[in-house]
Amino acid sequence: MRTTLDLPDPLFRELKARAATQGKKLKELVTLYVEVGLYGPEAPEQTPQRPRRSPLPVARRATGRTIPAMTNAEQQALLDDEEAQRGH
Repeated sequence: MRTTLDLPDPLFRELKARAATQGKKLKELVTLYVEVGLYGPEAPEQTPQRPRRSPLPVARRATGRTIPAMTNAEQQALLDDEEAQRGH
């Protein structure tokens, strides 16, 4: 069901920031907070957990090293070798 909420700007910003840091949609976090408010800390979590986002890539200073071009088959072979080494 849709509804409209009027929240003070600072409260909305805090809510949106928490949703972002927890990797949740704003709607999911508001639903969770309402459930906890209604049912207490043992509120059933009906919203599915989204996986955490991976960290942003880090740009580093160029080293002058070149990386050779690889075909998809060569890349897959490299990944298979790494996986086989981890398994042993």
